[in-house]
Amino acid sequence: MHRSTEETPLTGGNVSAGVVRAGDTVRRPTGPWTPAVHALLTHLHAVGYHAAPRPLGIDERGREVLTFAPGATLWPDRMGLLDPADRLAHLARLIRDYHDAVADFTPPPDADWRPIIPVENPDIIAHHDLAPWNLVVDEPTDTWTIIDWDGAGPGTRLWDLAYAARGFVQLTANPAYRHPDRLAAARLRTFVDAYRLDEPDRRALVPLLTTRTRAMHDFLRDQAALGAEPWATHWRTGHGDAWRSDAAYVEERTALWTAALLD
Repeated sequence: MHRSTEETPLTGGNVSAGVVRAGDTVRRPTGPWTPAVHALLTHLHAVGYHAAPRPLGIDERGREVLTFAPGATLWPDRMGLLDPADRLAHLARLIRDYHDAVADFTPPPDADWRPIIPVENPDIIAHHDLAPWNLVVDEPTDTWTIIDWDGAGPGTRLWDLAYAARGFVQLTANPAYRHPDRLAAARLRTFVDAYRLDEPDRRALVPLLTTRTRAMHDFLRDQAALGAEPWATHWRTGHGDAWRSDAAYVEERTALWTAALLD
């Protein structure tokens, strides 16, 4: 049991309602998925993967308690931290290390995950939202922490990697964040090389870049039709249009990505 101290609302993640900092901890609302997520995070720390919060139990108000990650998220104002190729490669290795660390994780028999988009033939417990708004970087200590694990659940390495590439490599139609095509292709190669993806999976990743991006548009569209929050608000504020434009951008450059990854 953890008693609360003075609390400060946190807004770093994509869905942050009810998330607060209390001392060196974060307090978040729980759900049916919380025991499984805590088991996952406990496993990661037990095998030496520390780029994720550590679960500390439940407080007197029924909220989960996690270690606080100092720093700030990359999105939207600190994307330049990934401009150097070595920093982008460092992040790709961090994701690969997570996928390797979770490979021998055995979920609790009653695990109740909540990934927002089901994935066929899962091979790992994936994060499902590896994105700039869920990466906290503390520049003075060069500590990188992936946050917002509530959406973790059965998935695949490539599903996670395709989504991460869209956000971190910045495969986007948005001119404020888009790199010139040749640079975008080179950054994708850097990212995939650092992840150590083999040739068959590189071939599989290229079309998945489009599929994964379009899946987010379709998910938001369907959830908005149901009035489900926070997705309906995201749809009303233009997130769906952004995902659709990005899917078109990625698909139009399929040959470029293929050449970059396989030549």
